Amino acid sequence: MNTDHAWMAHALQLARKGLYSTHPNPRVGCAIVAGDELVGEGWHVRAGEPHAEVHALRQAGERARGATAYVTLEPCSHYGRTPPCAEALVKAGVGRVVAAMQDPNPQVAGRGLQLLRSAGIEVASGVLEAEARELNCGFIKRMESGLPFVRAKLAMSLDGRTAMASGESQWITGPAARAEVQRLRARSSVVLTGADTVLMDAARLTVRSAELGLDAETTALALQRPPLRVLVDGRLRVPLDAPFFQAGPALVATTVVGHEGAFAGAGHELLVLGRERVDLTALLRELAARGANEVLVEAGPRLVGAFASLGLIDEYQVFMAAKFLGSTARPLLELPLERMSEARELKIVDIRSVGDDWKIVARPAS
Repeated sequence: MNTDHAWMAHALQLARKGLYSTHPNPRVGCAIVAGDELVGEGWHVRAGEPHAEVHALRQAGERARGATAYVTLEPCSHYGRTPPCAEALVKAGVGRVVAAMQDPNPQVAGRGLQLLRSAGIEVASGVLEAEARELNCGFIKRMESGLPFVRAKLAMSLDGRTAMASGESQWITGPAARAEVQRLRARSSVVLTGADTVLMDAARLTVRSAELGLDAETTALALQRPPLRVLVDGRLRVPLDAPFFQAGPALVATTVVGHEGAFAGAGHELLVLGRERVDLTALLRELAARGANEVLVEAGPRLVGAFASLGLIDEYQVFMAAKFLGSTARPLLELPLERMSEARELKIVDIRSVGDDWKIVARPAS
């Protein structure tokens, strides 16, 4: 029904308020409607705090009885850090629950909807499911595959170059594109980079609040739960006095053993994964096991190319500046292909102007 779509769209707007703060939990919104009147609404703010349904029910009070609850994700049915939301909806006496999608979490996976049905509540599911899945693409992938959703952020010139032959790369794109990148960092569970980027650019990979372009409340939420910064440094080339390490705690993935104590003493964690080179798949599985939903890769052509070669990138966000860097400049990524049949096909899902630059969002066609 059109009414269901309209109210679910409102619930999704509420859920998006948690874009920067809910991980490792999913972003969830809830709208409670009596007749054609919104009587309660809520969204999940951060892990460990009340879920969206609880906020909405508190606002609705007695008016929730017999009303319809629109929820962007199946209400939970298990006890975690908070009680089950499905039980709260039953106790409130709602007459109908419309969910955008079933929860991919094996602990829930249909049980919440079944609990509601068993209590005599009318249940519908699948309303604006594609939009709901997109909002929580990282959480869903982690639950279904044990891997996070991986985005690669790339900045290039019109001729597909990322840096001069010397390595000079600041700044290819303008301030509007850089603000967009800050928001990408803020929504991610992890920001991952490589030794080349840290050494060449003195990169810190932090979220810079002044460049976010968000309102004060959202900025404060984003800064309360900053992404974990991860450095892939197979040979431990980056010294501990580098700006990257001075900017706060970090996780370093390497192949070198015996230096864990030195890094721990400086407030960082060293993780040995692989022998000759860092096992990137194992690294992503470890990050997912720690609750990482979305990983943003901001690295040079070699590391991005390694992720791409292994088929580990779910989405490319390419910022393109209207300038040429020339044929001797560095390529977008190192991906040695010899035949046209080896070309990696992508599907462009979004393209738009960002200030004086263009942003292209593309995903592997397969």
